[in-house]
Amino acid sequence: MLTHSSIELRSPSPSLLMRGIKWMVGRQTPVFPLDEAGFHAQMAGRKLPLDAPMPEGFRGKFLVEERELLGHKVVTLHPKGGRAEWHMLYFHGGGFVKPMFKVHWPLVAEMVKRCGTSVTVPLYPVVPEAPYTAQDDLADAVWADLAARHDPARIILNGDSAGGHMALALALRLAAAGGPQPGKLALFAPWLDLGLADPAIAAIEPHDVMLKIGTLRACGGLVAAGRAMDDPAVSPLYASSEALAALPPTRIWTGRHDLFIVDSRSFLTRLVEAGVDAKLYEYEAAPHVFMAILPTREAKDALGLLAEFVAS
Repeated sequence: MLTHSSIELRSPSPSLLMRGIKWMVGRQTPVFPLDEAGFHAQMAGRKLPLDAPMPEGFRGKFLVEERELLGHKVVTLHPKGGRAEWHMLYFHGGGFVKPMFKVHWPLVAEMVKRCGTSVTVPLYPVVPEAPYTAQDDLADAVWADLAARHDPARIILNGDSAGGHMALALALRLAAAGGPQPGKLALFAPWLDLGLADPAIAAIEPHDVMLKIGTLRACGGLVAAGRAMDDPAVSPLYASSEALAALPPTRIWTGRHDLFIVDSRSFLTRLVEAGVDAKLYEYEAAPHVFMAILPTREAKDALGLLAEFVAS
């Protein structure tokens, strides 16, 4: 078993509810095809997917702010009492190729409530209908807009899966630019290496009910658009130690039945070696982005830790 003072096993066994949900997910039509050929077939000639709309009920529960940047909607949920001291910039997951899922909205709402933060969600364009550069451009524009109106040191960058990659990549670009920096970085099951090069990942694959190596490599290749998979702009796992050293305090949450757990551990080690205040929280048998399964003990614990991180 991996041991590291900055890695904490928060849940040594899955809750009964988590077991049941995983069983059901494993028997449903997968969000992503189970092999490379299926992925390419799904992407070929598809209709442009649409973001899941924000539930209208949110307007009675939160102060909702809607803006448009670079032609794309950017939604902010503030606590009902007004703008919060801390502001979270959150990038949703979906392999860079899928829009905002319906399940992301309750997660965003729960983060506002549990953490007492305002949360901004860019509804970014997806690949291949838009190039990866359009996603980066929007992330940069949203940061600049937010940092002009809010203390950058009180902004926390967050995201799940591909969104975790986007949050981290933004943090690395900001560090390289030398301008105002975010105060904290929170990553939910981040996709750190688009090529999934570590052979140890194969041992996790049979337990992952959502993700498959061949599918992800095909997706990663589409997003990389000819760039090398070990280019840090493509796969932040390979960022230099000097670049990592400039990152703010960082927390990572990953389930042990998630393909990304292997790279999360490797990245955590690199962060600590670079002198970053970093910690990885692991959850036994939890699937990819388990924190979005809000009723579970595991999700409640993860969001509680996020609230503590914001407050610290």
